[in-house]
This record gives sequence, C-alpha cells and structure tokens, in this order.
Amino acid sequence: MAVSSLPLSWASTLHNQLTVPNSTAVPRSTAFSQPNIIAYSRDTTFNEESCLKKRSILLGLGALATSLIPANFVFADVPENYQSFIDLSDGYSYYYPSDWRDFDFRGHDSAFKDRYLQLQNVRLSFIPTDKRDIHDLGPMEEVISNLVRHVYAAPSQRATIFDMKERTVDGKNYYTFEYELTSPNFSRTAFATIAIGNGRYYTLIVGANERRWRRVREKLKVVADSFRVLDI
Repeated sequence: MAVSSLPLSWASTLHNQLTVPNSTAVPRSTAFSQPNIIAYSRDTTFNEESCLKKRSILLGLGALATSLIPANFVFADVPENYQSFIDLSDGYSYYYPSDWRDFDFRGHDSAFKDRYLQLQNVRLSFIPTDKRDIHDLGPMEEVISNLVRHVYAAPSQRATIFDMKERTVDGKNYYTFEYELTSPNFSRTAFATIAIGNGRYYTLIVGANERRWRRVREKLKVVADSFRVLDI
C-alpha cells in the first residue's frame, strides 16, 4: 500500500516543465544525520541484504564527512526532539522528529516516517532544471495552485490550499504551503516547501492523515520550515 496519495506521474510532469534539455539523471549521494551518523545511498531498486551492505560501508564515509564539515556549519540550533538530515553532495538539509526512522520512498532522495503511523512522514525529491530561482516559475499563487491541483492531486481527489508564504534565507527563496487532498474514503493534509538551487528543483513534503493533522500540525510545520538548500 502506498504511503502517499501523491501520483507517481508527478515527477515526470515536473520533469517535462523544468528539466534542462539533454540533461541526465542526478546521481544519488551519501548523506548523514545528527547526532547519529547515518550514511547511505538510495536506489530505486535494491534488496534488504544489499542495502545493509551499502549502509555498513557508508557509515565510515559518514563519519569522515563529519570531520570535513566547515566549522561554521553547526547544528546547535536544532530544536529539542528533532534531528538534522544533511546531504552535502546533493545540497540540502532539514529537520525531522528524532523518533522517526528512515525508509525508501520511490522516486525520492531521502525520507523519514513515524515508527507506527506510516502516513506521517517527510520526503525530499529533486529534478534537474534550467531555472535559477522559484520566481522564474511565475507568481507564487499560480505556481502553488498548479502544483497542488494538477501535479500533487490525482484525478479522483479534491485539492484545498489553506495557506502559502514566501521566505528568503541566506539569499535563497522558498515557497511553503499547506494543502489537503481529499478522496471519497481518505484525506491527507501536508506542508510542502519548494526551492531552486544548484540546477535542481527541490520539493520537501511532510504530512499526516487528516484526522491527526490538528495534533501534529505544529510539529510538522517545524520540518517544512527547516528545509534549506546548500551550495554545492
């Protein structure tokens, strides 16, 4: 059973709109989280044994990467009960609840989920683009409305956008918005943050079952607002 109502066609749809002509797929990378170093590569196809072997090898690489982090790149501001996930190779970072575990989410570069509630999760994906900033996509209201209603939502779902905002951090612009996708028998609410940098269009989505949204909204908003694009 899929853990999200996000249609599998979304990546190809955005790819057609934003990909650099004749570009190749962006390679997966080694990443790690703090305070517990977790280094791994993400492939769309793998078995459990090969994944464990990769993680064993990359744990050492993760520890080495920690010693190479610039001195001013500190994680002292990570909120209590959260951890930082930093991918220096692919150029991004975000916080996630410290009791969540990582998992492989098809078509995504990294993902973490609640140990018991699989629909309560965060995932990060990116595709190549020739755009340099999210402002190049058009007005915020049009961009977000098109994403939610025509990319995120399946034909059988009703999309509702509750809020949207723009913020600028270290010269980089981000759109963060709250939305709900409703099917006849199911509803899911989420925050999404999008940004462009390093020749990539990044999308972070963190959400939960609509019935739990009121209880976890502020907790998940911390994750959405923590997303940063790093220069690579």
